[in-house]
Amino acid sequence: MVEMASAAETAPSAAAQEEEHKKTEHEGQVLHMHTAHREVPLPYFTPQDLKANVQQMTSRLPAVRRKDLLFYGGLGALTVAGALEWPIALAVGGATWVVRGKAKEEAKERSEEVAGSGKTNET
Repeated sequence: MVEMASAAETAPSAAAQEEEHKKTEHEGQVLHMHTAHREVPLPYFTPQDLKANVQQMTSRLPAVRRKDLLFYGGLGALTVAGALEWPIALAVGGATWVVRGKAKEEAKERSEEVAGSGKTNET
């Protein structure tokens, strides 16, 4: 019997268990969080819509020559591979763009002069 009494003394009473349960439940208080979600209408795009939009946007871009694409792509690939440092690649690409742009302008001016001089000889 002594063993039973000591077991009963060590086991928590029902009142103690209930008190412990209340402490873990924050004394009966429950926090309910309400969040406001705004409805956002999302457009539904079909693959045909996306294709049409891409074609429309790419038609507005200036045409890039294959030679330029190859040059700048190669420059970028060398930079990514680590063969060139990015400041050097940026300087080379920028200088090339400026030089090619000026060469295009000069060629355009020469063609306009030739076209303009041809018209003046005919009149």
